[in-house]
Amino acid sequence: MKHINKALIISFVAVAMTVVSCDKTIEEPQRVGYTPASVDDKAGTWKTYVLTSPTDVTIATPSSTSSAEYIAELTDLKSKAANLTLEQQQAVVYWGAGAAYRWNEIARELAARYNTPPASNAEGKYPVPDAANPLADPKFPFANPPYTARALANLSVAQYDALVAAWNYKYKFKRTAPSKVDATVAAALPVSALPTYPSEDAVVAAASAVVLKAMFPGEVTYIDAKVAEHTNARQWAGMNVKSELDAGASLGTQVAAKIMARAKTDGMGAANNQTLTAGMIESAKGRGQTEVWVSQESPLRPPMLPNYGAVSTWNFDRATLVALRPGPAPLPGSDQFNAELNELRDINKNQTREQARIANYWADGAGSYTPPGHWMRSAADAAHEAKYSEVRMARTLALVGTALQDAGVCCWETKFYYYTPRPQQYGVKTSVGLPNFPSYTSGHSTFSAAAATVLGSIFPDRSDEFWARAQEASVSRVYGMIHFRSDCTAGLVCGKNIGSYAVARGKTDGSGL
Repeated sequence: MKHINKALIISFVAVAMTVVSCDKTIEEPQRVGYTPASVDDKAGTWKTYVLTSPTDVTIATPSSTSSAEYIAELTDLKSKAANLTLEQQQAVVYWGAGAAYRWNEIARELAARYNTPPASNAEGKYPVPDAANPLADPKFPFANPPYTARALANLSVAQYDALVAAWNYKYKFKRTAPSKVDATVAAALPVSALPTYPSEDAVVAAASAVVLKAMFPGEVTYIDAKVAEHTNARQWAGMNVKSELDAGASLGTQVAAKIMARAKTDGMGAANNQTLTAGMIESAKGRGQTEVWVSQESPLRPPMLPNYGAVSTWNFDRATLVALRPGPAPLPGSDQFNAELNELRDINKNQTREQARIANYWADGAGSYTPPGHWMRSAADAAHEAKYSEVRMARTLALVGTALQDAGVCCWETKFYYYTPRPQQYGVKTSVGLPNFPSYTSGHSTFSAAAATVLGSIFPDRSDEFWARAQEASVSRVYGMIHFRSDCTAGLVCGKNIGSYAVARGKTDGSGL
């Protein structure tokens, strides 16, 4: 069995090396399982986001590995791990890459699937997606960048908090892996010294399912099928007996319920409150804004999530958010404004191939998993390449994910505070789509700087690489003629400051990084 699966892994990876991601711009190599560089045996003491203590959730005490009950489970496991079909073996390889890694990937794919702005109807209005009828036209959700950032943040926090609790119980009960209890159990994936009760994979699958069903209610059947495949794959691989999976599912579900209770009160329900925009415009004019942003779509589309700036942040409070807000953009007609407008007009006439490549690579528009998804993929890949344990992978994703949501909240608060016009109001044509919200500051720049700052702290030997990517993502919006340069430079500064709060949290969470 071990030989069959090792051969399968080699052939499966060779075939999959050119799998293309959903945004059709980046090749995604197939990821496979590994023995973690460290099992992080003290992770049960790490600082959580929503749980006040790992013991906020409970699981049953496991039976002894010498008990008749456990021996029966071993017999059942060996039966399920024998004579696997090709499809089952492929599932073992797929899920063996890592639970948090795969569920983050699934979430990004769902975001891309639902990242479609509602079209106007015969009356010239734009229907609002309905969470109670998610598969009607327009589908719920419209997974725009702020929505995607929030979904990925809640997903990653649920995974991380649940895994910290799981590590607490793993080292309380110290149950040995099935293949170490019984040498005739053929484990198809690497087996580390990590105790197996509860199953970390089942923890992540259950926690992820709760969050993703709430965020993408039209995909319940799909998500349930993924959970079943994931948990079955752990038995097909000889990695977990049923009681370990059941305990993990219980723990993950309990933790995710607490995360979603927070999500229900974070202000997202009022993020699209269009009645506030008239007051926002008047307030911006009162602060000196001489020309305000106006939708360039026909018929006029209401602005996207004008009150997203009021959504709760993760790593700092409201007063800090206000302090993080940059000063105003150059006013229309000013020397700096005219210089930046002329820069875009010149690019409009003389865009180079390299500028076009950068603009298109970072476009992350409709049908993609948006800039937050782009950066979460970078985080997951970096953690995988570093051979992080499941809990440290989740920590990485939670730090980056919460920074990305905080960046979105701060950026949207700034956009609707100043209500600055976009270049398209001055005849500049964009090559990468037309966002329906004010220009200043750039979302790409803010998201990218926040993520790059966090990733540079976690992977210091790659900090220059991540920051270079953030700078390229930022300038891509100038090359795409969708933002003035000041939108991008201010966004980079703001995003870097936002990311620093996640970095400070990470340095005090007990993980040693």
